[in-house]
Amino acid sequence: MTSNRRTFAIISHPDAGKTTLTEKLLLQGGAIHLAGEVKARGAARRARSDWMKIEQQRGISVTSSVMTFQKDGITFNLLDTPGHEDFSEDTYRTLTAVDSAIMVIDAAKGIEPQTRKLFEVCRLRSVPIITFVNKVDREGRDPFELLDEVADMLALDVSPQMWPIGMGGEFEGLLDFATETVSRPEGPSREFLGTRETDAAIPARFAEEIELARGGYPEFDLEAFRHGDLTPVYFGSALKNFGVEELIDAIARYAPPPRPQPAGEELISPERDEVTGFIFKVQANMDPNHRDRIAFMRQVSGTFKRGMKLVPSGLGKPIAVHSPILFFAQDRELADTAEAGDIIGIPNHGTLSVGDTLSEKNQIRFTGLPNFAPEILRRVQLKDPTKTKQLRKALDDLSEEGVIQVFYPEIGSQWIVGVVGQLQLEVLISRLEAEYKVEAVLEPSPFATARWIRGSEAAQRSFAEFNRPNLAKDRDGDLVFMAKSPWDVNYAAEKNPDLAFSATKER
Repeated sequence: MTSNRRTFAIISHPDAGKTTLTEKLLLQGGAIHLAGEVKARGAARRARSDWMKIEQQRGISVTSSVMTFQKDGITFNLLDTPGHEDFSEDTYRTLTAVDSAIMVIDAAKGIEPQTRKLFEVCRLRSVPIITFVNKVDREGRDPFELLDEVADMLALDVSPQMWPIGMGGEFEGLLDFATETVSRPEGPSREFLGTRETDAAIPARFAEEIELARGGYPEFDLEAFRHGDLTPVYFGSALKNFGVEELIDAIARYAPPPRPQPAGEELISPERDEVTGFIFKVQANMDPNHRDRIAFMRQVSGTFKRGMKLVPSGLGKPIAVHSPILFFAQDRELADTAEAGDIIGIPNHGTLSVGDTLSEKNQIRFTGLPNFAPEILRRVQLKDPTKTKQLRKALDDLSEEGVIQVFYPEIGSQWIVGVVGQLQLEVLISRLEAEYKVEAVLEPSPFATARWIRGSEAAQRSFAEFNRPNLAKDRDGDLVFMAKSPWDVNYAAEKNPDLAFSATKER
């Protein structure tokens, strides 16, 4: 039964409070019992959903986590996304696997660059957005100003569902427009402990503002929201529990159940009998004791049963899925069955890659999971040359995860890694050492960017004859033009009209 599934992501600029909100949603959903407990089985080093060493050192999320919880008969699949812009590729791919998103905005800062970038990704896929203005218990900008910014910068209709009674030092609670109740701050830490007042007296200085807010914005319209044209706005403080319950209710009530997914010209309905899905993420070494490798599959249709055989599009022969995993925040559970909208973890040893379609009949390919041309290219130099084999294995693993792209030059033996942001390089070096016991340094590369070459085999062969020093193969064996500057790309494109030099490659 797919109508009771809600698969959603949380997007925000770093420091807007995303990890705290994730934790409080899980707390409200009964998936965890104490704040600060979002972690996998007993591993204290994985505090919250940020479990990699570098995440703990930096206090940021650089991987996507999946957490499932159930409340009032609805199964919520929450996909946490990297908050740092250097990991926008991983976030983009995660957003292909959700049906809606919560956009978290800091009440003092409004729309920040990374929020806007992620919103544009959602808009490309018409993903409906619920807005959560966080930290209203601190000094922040005027709520009307914040709403106008959302409306103007994102070209969205905004429909406030609640309103703060004062902000910062004057914060006296939140009025819920639907229930006409006020959530009040209580106790020495002034947090929400569950007290909701009906017929609450609202100080005159705030009453006029509230009337303006009620009358000045469009009513909530479910169809406009699900088309991505309108966003309902909730105010609150994740840290102090304000607005969290209302947010869960909004996801349950308004967020769409699993939506059809594009497979070329066709849309695959969640009602289809055949089990289908696609891999949007691969994560190695989630449990370093077992050197495991989990592929995350967004199930698109059908009822999956444990032990079922599915055909990965990249492989062509069926694999039996004996130990599928559902991710509960505090644990992993073996999944006996799963429905459209669920996220299943499939343990494997390199057979599954980001972008693979899995299906019973191998007749469809899901589309829309791109690789982007890297903005930074570096050569990898081993400190110990005897570890070449381990390095190759590590680079292949990490490129399958989508952490980096790896290019093998046609001439010369030094492999080149490509990333979108500098922080990915730090993660690469950190993980090479921690997980593969390989010490390496990164050196400048003679190339500035890379383009995938498309065209007939004859045209590619002819181009390769004269440009071999500038060519490499990617992990899939596809031909890549390594350019020293954007000018080189334009020149090559002009001189070779039969070829396309693409900045994206769809998996």
